[in-house]
Amino acid sequence: MPRTLHDVVFVEGVRTPFGKAGDKGQYAQTRADDMMVKVIRELVRRHPELPPERIDEVAIAAATQTGDQGLTIGRTTAILAGLPKSVPGFAIDRMCAGAMTAVTTVASGIAAGAYDVVIAGGVEHMGHHPMGEGADPNPRFVADRLVDADALNMGNTAETLHDRWPELTKGRADAYAAASQAKYAKAYADGNISPDLVPVATASTLNGWGLATTDELARPETTVESLANLRTPFRPHGRVTAGNASPLTDGATGCILASAEAAAELGLPIRMRMVSFAFAGVDPEVMGTGPIPATEKALAKAGLTLDEVGIIEINEAFAVQVLAFTSHFNLADDDPRINPYGGAIAMGHPLASSGVRLMIQLARQFEASPGVRFGITTMCVGLGMGGTVIWENPHFAGAADAASTITTEPRN
Repeated sequence: MPRTLHDVVFVEGVRTPFGKAGDKGQYAQTRADDMMVKVIRELVRRHPELPPERIDEVAIAAATQTGDQGLTIGRTTAILAGLPKSVPGFAIDRMCAGAMTAVTTVASGIAAGAYDVVIAGGVEHMGHHPMGEGADPNPRFVADRLVDADALNMGNTAETLHDRWPELTKGRADAYAAASQAKYAKAYADGNISPDLVPVATASTLNGWGLATTDELARPETTVESLANLRTPFRPHGRVTAGNASPLTDGATGCILASAEAAAELGLPIRMRMVSFAFAGVDPEVMGTGPIPATEKALAKAGLTLDEVGIIEINEAFAVQVLAFTSHFNLADDDPRINPYGGAIAMGHPLASSGVRLMIQLARQFEASPGVRFGITTMCVGLGMGGTVIWENPHFAGAADAASTITTEPRN
């Protein structure tokens, strides 16, 4: 019996303030699962019209699924957040694209009619769980020359991008990084960041109780000149520095997704509508190019071109990775569509949680941009992958006229 696909809508997204990973960071004494609990509780608090028992699933990502990020964290945080025991949950991992994959996985369930309302997100406490903690890569990866040894170190993959495309210079990377810091500082001053943050009570053996209310890693004073002479930790005389890369970060993100029918029934707001998504693989040693084929694939599925996309939220794992994207699509490094509120170089990249952070920022920009119809969220992923999700703006000024032309099927 044929089934009708359901439109998937983004209802709400929130995140914790992002913190510096390590003993001096604001979350040094805070558990990862407690950070995720705060996000889930805030999502429910913001929408009293949503009966908690109507939540069909909780899908939470973590790249390092051990300790306070282990034990099927989607289920454990649902229980800890006080959701009804009838609400199931699961954990998921696609390294940096974990939360993005949580969203696309449950969105597929919504489209097929298996779910009505779902919470999806991700958490990464890089202070408690350094990247790759406990991992045991099979020696055949290198022994059988399946991948270059540099592919197992993300900083080395960024240096390799500079090697293969010499036009992606350190000067361009530093200029991009300084601009990201400036855009984030302006967005914060304009009140475009704080509304999506949920405060988190923190504890410190030195300072007692505190309250995390702002991102901890931004460096608004950054200039191209101040970045020029930073140490290059991945190789002597390299081009990747702490200034043109995302910092090690602790943080959690989450969102509510629903079918359009369930949103209408429950009176839930619609902040974005999912159009298409795609994941793609590339050579692991140039994993930063992953957003390129993922975006091309998602655009083809939607029957769109990049010229029709008004906002591009791309994760800034490294500045050179963004430059690879802009160069491929013949965009200027300072194209105003790219990360208008700044990106991970300024606010941090807590691995598996960052995909939903991109969506949160896109949703807020959609509200302020009725002239923009489509936006994308895209990111590179470790071991050579990329992910892209295309969204439609329900506030688009021509939405009434356009509604009849948009479907979930590709346009030929």
